Amino acid sequence: MKLLHTPVEVIAAKRAHVARLANERGSHGEQAALATQDKWIARPKGRPLRILLDELAAEGILIKASSFDALALPAPFDFSDRDQLRNHLPEITFIEIKTANQPRVGPGFTGFFFALTEGEIAAADQLGPRHRVALFNKISGELLLTSVPEIISRARSMNWQLSLQL
Repeated sequence: MKLLHTPVEVIAAKRAHVARLANERGSHGEQAALATQDKWIARPKGRPLRILLDELAAEGILIKASSFDALALPAPFDFSDRDQLRNHLPEITFIEIKTANQPRVGPGFTGFFFALTEGEIAAADQLGPRHRVALFNKISGELLLTSVPEIISRARSMNWQLSLQL
């Protein structure tokens, strides 16, 4: 194990650790929420995801893969089969999962602070009732299925930011 020698190395190591931990916690929360629902599956990956996004685009719905974490399906089917996907597409609900793991979050998700990305908001706008946001409290096990408009109407405050990558 390499010892860190400079303050800059210590800060860089801490940032890497925090980023890794945040990603793990978010992923674990999504998995926990998925486990509570029989008809939900995790967002497909690879070719099935590409086919799903292509079929949506053919309907004029252009969304990012990162705008949803799960899908609620009426019945299982093969996402690699375009005909099956086309038949089931109107019945699929796209779900963005937001996980709370702080003790200050109360029943009904009072006090829950989280972010909605531009991609999530755009997906909600284009998909309408076919896009839902699942708020999941890992501590209490509470799950609230809601929508972006419902969340915005409940918000006690909003802080807008611009996130950049150089």
